[in-house]
Amino acid sequence: MVRATIIGSGPNGLVAASSLARAGYEVRVLEAADTIGGGVRSAESTLPGFVHDVCSAVHPAALSSPFFRAFGLAERIDWITPEISYAHPLDHGRAAVAWRDIERTAAGLGVDERAWLALLRPLSTHIDGVVDFTGNQMLRVPRDPLTSVRFALRMLDQGTPLARRAFRTDTAAALLSGVLAHANTPLPSLAGAAAGLLLAAQGHAGGWMYPRGGAQRIADVLVADIEEHGGSVVTGHHVTDLGELDWGDPGAGDLLMLNTSPRLALTHRDIPARYARALQGFRYGPAAAKVDFALDGPIPWTNAEVAQAVTVHLGGTAAEVRESENAVARGGVSDRPYVLSVQPSVLDPTRAPDGKAVLWAYIHVPQGSDLDPTELVTRQVERFAPGFRDRILAHHAVPASAREAINPSEIGGDILGGAFTIPQALRRPVLGPAPWRTPMRGVYLASASTPPGPGVNGMAGWHAARTALRDAGERVALDDLF
Repeated sequence: MVRATIIGSGPNGLVAASSLARAGYEVRVLEAADTIGGGVRSAESTLPGFVHDVCSAVHPAALSSPFFRAFGLAERIDWITPEISYAHPLDHGRAAVAWRDIERTAAGLGVDERAWLALLRPLSTHIDGVVDFTGNQMLRVPRDPLTSVRFALRMLDQGTPLARRAFRTDTAAALLSGVLAHANTPLPSLAGAAAGLLLAAQGHAGGWMYPRGGAQRIADVLVADIEEHGGSVVTGHHVTDLGELDWGDPGAGDLLMLNTSPRLALTHRDIPARYARALQGFRYGPAAAKVDFALDGPIPWTNAEVAQAVTVHLGGTAAEVRESENAVARGGVSDRPYVLSVQPSVLDPTRAPDGKAVLWAYIHVPQGSDLDPTELVTRQVERFAPGFRDRILAHHAVPASAREAINPSEIGGDILGGAFTIPQALRRPVLGPAPWRTPMRGVYLASASTPPGPGVNGMAGWHAARTALRDAGERVALDDLF
């Protein structure tokens, strides 16, 4: 039987492993940490009974992913889909709210109702075309050309200084800015617009869902599928040099899949100099500094609708959000940073003891920063929820400089697998029709450092596995595996 070794048990690695196991390969997954999941792990990091997500918490891309649709992820996990996809509080008790219902959202934006609908309704209505355009390698003809053109035009509009004129109210501008800031890139920028428009469209299509019990559920069901098809997962096995790994005979068709930073491929003894230079030139971007809170009750938001939201963007006005993201690009951190926060216990009582609550939050910081984000995050939450500080029972902070020790793929705390820019969307980490394939026989890249980039959708893992199968003469489609 032909063997496949997958290094890294993040969602892309597990998807690659599941695909190859179903295709008949003898699969083993090697994970550096003592627990599986990479970016989809959960742990009681503060106090017993308080379940926090280690990296990703909410997964707008999961159920729109072609792989996860074929896999049946919606049926294998109990998903929670909030009526409010995300909220953005403003000073003096005001807030902008993105309901899953786009009409309800637009109606709450007053004179910007038509502008919000014009921007996002064509994308949310044709979300499959948007996902196809953004979720595959870009060097091909999209399946829905009209939606792709619509998306590209909106990206060009929102990714330039002209975007500031798109809305007449500060509420609509702030609501969109909080989504654009997910990309951890200067604003305005084409990359930020691309990421934000996809997320906003998903918010009005399938919604911003998350698994009951924590992100760990995604890893658990993938591992169960791998084991059901004869594969195995080994934890506590940190591979730092491919020369030390007995992974099989590539001449016999054995495969090596790297769900890691592309830097690990540089340790392969047969790597061509030109490819090595390309990987060395791949840039890693700004980082995330994260803090989890165990709380003695729900957060006392001034605005009642924010209290109903699971995902809350904290940053004030659109101008403040832009300044926060641009400060990071300049190598600093704003005194009032953009905070991406999630309060999963609002709809999931399994995440905290009765009457208690959890908060997951991170800010963007320069790569490798030692900054503890606890006080900055606390002050921003207090700004919109006076009394929050008094609810804190315990907290657990992870500076950007510590993230790589938790997940070796997060170089310097970069959770996106590489700087998220338009050039690196095309060259991720190399330019070509199949960037998952390396020049080394039998070696493939299967991480967020390859298309389609960051997000819990598993598509980089599926593309890598499909490329390897095609190279072996097997033209396997998703329908063939499930």
